[in-house]
Amino acid sequence: MCVAVAGCDPNNLGQIASKARGTPHATAASPSPGRPSPADPPTTASAAAACVAQVYDGMTQAQRVGQLFLVGVSADEAGPVTTAALQQYHFGSLLLNPSGEGVGALRAATDHMQSLATAANTGSARFFVAANQEGGQILPLTGPGFSVIPSALTQGSWSVSALRQQAAGWAGELRAAGVNLDLAPVMDVVPPGTASTNAPIGADDREFGFDPVTNGTHGAAFIQGMASAGVATSAKHFPGLGRVTGNTDFTPNVVDSVTTPADPYLSSFRAAIEAGVPFVMVALATYTRIDAARLAVFSPTVMRLLRSQLGFGGVIISDDLGQAKAVAMIPAAQRALGFLSAGGDMITSQDLGPAEEMAPAVLAQAAADPAFRAKVDSAALRVLSAKQAYGLLPC
Repeated sequence: MCVAVAGCDPNNLGQIASKARGTPHATAASPSPGRPSPADPPTTASAAAACVAQVYDGMTQAQRVGQLFLVGVSADEAGPVTTAALQQYHFGSLLLNPSGEGVGALRAATDHMQSLATAANTGSARFFVAANQEGGQILPLTGPGFSVIPSALTQGSWSVSALRQQAAGWAGELRAAGVNLDLAPVMDVVPPGTASTNAPIGADDREFGFDPVTNGTHGAAFIQGMASAGVATSAKHFPGLGRVTGNTDFTPNVVDSVTTPADPYLSSFRAAIEAGVPFVMVALATYTRIDAARLAVFSPTVMRLLRSQLGFGGVIISDDLGQAKAVAMIPAAQRALGFLSAGGDMITSQDLGPAEEMAPAVLAQAAADPAFRAKVDSAALRVLSAKQAYGLLPC
């Protein structure tokens, strides 16, 4: 299923540009950042593909590589530091670190960030500005104008219609602050009675419930509510962190020895995909019954499971490859190359520093290896397709 642009084929994204060249595209006033307008006429699949192709064709290879990065930035650093990084590395999406200043102050910062999405920096493709706004213990954006969102476990006790409505309201707050991508919901299933020993999810009540159906239906409602207000979402952390003990942010060698390619617990992710989630985040754990040799984020087997078995055609995004202890012993450049080679699309780096090592390595490998360059170009097209769907391209 392709969730980014209606009518596109997720297995042939590399052909979008060639198919759409020469196809007239509609011109329209640019929508506000990340805010698809219901008043706008429907965009046909051919016009959407033509827009993606137009932007892609106008980019340098360095700008296409930059689209594959989601890099961390504090609101008060949306000045010289961020500007210099964007000019040099052309990063295409930004991840907000915690801010307690509220909607108004954050909007001023994100408006400035979007002003940096220039022809020279990003080929005029505006940024996904992201936050991990889950609720409960994971609530980085607070202050005037932001709701105190309860934990996912509490959200899971509501009806799906109530959660969908609440999620639309929370998305409206994010959109008002200039945030157009929420790195939520958590679709990981924590087995009953194990929450206290499951550090990454259960210990912080990040699960909607303790079975795939509850997680799937409520996660889908969260996704649909957010989308109705113009905010993209990311289901995480595929294939699931509900059966591990260590937190990959703080612990290396986290292993799941239970989950299989046909595991019922994967059905919560299937529900998210069927709900139209545009991003799926891949975990930094090892799944011995899927691919014992690699972390999921570096595993072609895991990527094929997500693409072929679950039918996901959107953007595969990594969990943090910048700060996480799970990858700390791997050189930064190797992390990026491993993820993209496996079939990933967008690299998350909580800090600018590691991303500044990764981007030149990806660009150099793309120049040296045509097969790798094809992966990079396909990934860039997927990201641009998602941006087109959320009003972030200039056509």
